[in-house]
Amino acid sequence: MPSTMPMRTDSDADRPRLAPHVRLTFDQARGGYVLLTPETVTLLNDTGAAILELCDGERTVGKILTELRDRYDLVADDEVRLFLDDLLAKRRLEVSRG
Repeated sequence: MPSTMPMRTDSDADRPRLAPHVRLTFDQARGGYVLLTPETVTLLNDTGAAILELCDGERTVGKILTELRDRYDLVADDEVRLFLDDLLAKRRLEVSRG
């Protein structure tokens, strides 16, 4: 039976990755990155695409936040975590616990 607990990236040591049925790709027709699942196409903004490009199952949440801070002037850690948690709850991401 599936868990009803909220899915969250609780630790900086968690290692997020795209779920096996999800692909991140650049869509020429839309002129931006999209997240593809068997049932949906989600158009991403540049920030969302940058975050998901770092979700390779090797980098930790802490490392992802560090790399984003190196690229951008202002990174709101809580907003990045909310983005990851939302995709985790929608089963677009999986997390290996650190």
